[in-house]
Amino acid sequence: MNSNHIIWPVLAQVFLTLIMLIMLGARKAKAVKAGEVNRKQAALNNRVWPEDVVKVSNNIANQFEVPVLFYVLCLVLYSINAAGVVALVLAWLFVVSRFAHAYVHIGSNYVPMRFRLYLVGCLVLIAMLILVAWKLATLGPLASN
Repeated sequence: MNSNHIIWPVLAQVFLTLIMLIMLGARKAKAVKAGEVNRKQAALNNRVWPEDVVKVSNNIANQFEVPVLFYVLCLVLYSINAAGVVALVLAWLFVVSRFAHAYVHIGSNYVPMRFRLYLVGCLVLIAMLILVAWKLATLGPLASN
């Protein structure tokens, strides 16, 4: 299998983050247009935004937490040419868990479900970490320049 395939789930995760950013802008614009928020106060205090805006804003913050570890693991797999079928399945499982987490987070925000989805993503990352460590351990001596 070509290690380049590991870039597709990475791009899907980046896409999710960009969609959340666009959604945040749309929801903020809607709230301002409807007069639901004082723009001067909102410039300094996120708590004045309506709930639907805060949900997306909080989800965006989440996209720069655990997914950063995903990016690192995928880049290591790519760089050592070790992104096989198992790595690819794990990467897609992580991304699916993040899409589902985002859906719950910006929708019902039902915390028990959101936590389960977060936990699934974390468990997948642990499996990816073990895979990366195993691949690195079995590479043999690295060639020096």
